[in-house]
Amino acid sequence: MSGPLKGIRAVEMVGLGPGPFAAMMLADMGAEVIRIDRKPASGATPYPMQGTRFDVMARGRRSLALDLKQPEGRELALHLIGQADALIEGFRPGVMERLGLGPDICLGRNPKLVYGRVTGWGQDGPLANAAGHDLNYIAMSGMLHEIGHAGAPPVPPLNLLGDFGGGGMMLAFGVLCALLEARGSGQGQVVDAAMVEGSALLGAMIYGYKAFGAWTGERGSAMLAGGAHFYTTYACSDGKFVSVGSIEPQFYALLLKLCDIHDPEFDNHMDRSKWPALKTKIAAIFATKPRQAWCELMEGTDVCFAPVLDMDEAPLHAHNRARGVFVDIDGVTQPGPAPRFSRTAPEVSAPPASPGQHSEAILRDWNVPGETIELLRQKNVI
Repeated sequence: MSGPLKGIRAVEMVGLGPGPFAAMMLADMGAEVIRIDRKPASGATPYPMQGTRFDVMARGRRSLALDLKQPEGRELALHLIGQADALIEGFRPGVMERLGLGPDICLGRNPKLVYGRVTGWGQDGPLANAAGHDLNYIAMSGMLHEIGHAGAPPVPPLNLLGDFGGGGMMLAFGVLCALLEARGSGQGQVVDAAMVEGSALLGAMIYGYKAFGAWTGERGSAMLAGGAHFYTTYACSDGKFVSVGSIEPQFYALLLKLCDIHDPEFDNHMDRSKWPALKTKIAAIFATKPRQAWCELMEGTDVCFAPVLDMDEAPLHAHNRARGVFVDIDGVTQPGPAPRFSRTAPEVSAPPASPGQHSEAILRDWNVPGETIELLRQKNVI
């Protein structure tokens, strides 16, 4: 393993969404993260991608399949947690406690442990035990309301804001903060990451704009929401799209120049009353040429321009290829580790593992005697 987190050991209680994403981030940066998969009686899984090379968020970690309902399984999990720097779990509040693996027990076994938890609503509060998904959490944070077009319902932004930005990334950040603190104090603690709070935090600037009075009007009318003619996307003659973000005056002037616009109506680009009409005029201009023609004219200039690429096109773009934004792991194209480091370069150490693929190897490496491993196998604990 390589990367700035080399030497950190973590245990991941395998779940869905933000937990695996946070664990992937830590593993990408060089941490040794072992996945504890639930051991289903039949060996089947309700998630067909799990355990295949397409389960991208499972990359870089070894897997131990463990029956946590058996006392030996619980004790084995505690043995591993006792040697770890951090634990990551993303179940509903109370699930880990019912398994006998709650914070009190784990921190009792390992006082320096950072116990990372991620849920939608948080570990307490009126909604703590309610079911939900990304869309519900960003709805509660105020962010979903702002995304979409005027006069239309809010548009779900995939599950980027709740699960991954507001959930997984915040959990990874919180775990690393607690690990740094534990180095000085010698004490672990619980990290409570909630997707409502994380997605609200991602909107810090927008809430500031609103308080200042610069974020008003209906959905889709604000500058950064696509209301401005100089900060939006346009369709080209071939049905493909481009993005334009010419906010600053010098960038806006270049946009007008390259679009051959001399209409004085465009002079005051911050006059919100003119935005709808000016957007219609520019849309007609962009519709006269295919996307590639606009790329040849604007890409790499200070217009603040980029083609809107689909997921087949993005890995092939010259800039993304030069930077190595995407990598191929076991025949699956996927985003590579980020961010970059000048000295301790991270890399993906292994493709996704199938549940239980490394059970015996993990236990040997984490100081479980061979005779104990054999007994656990005979009892169908692993």
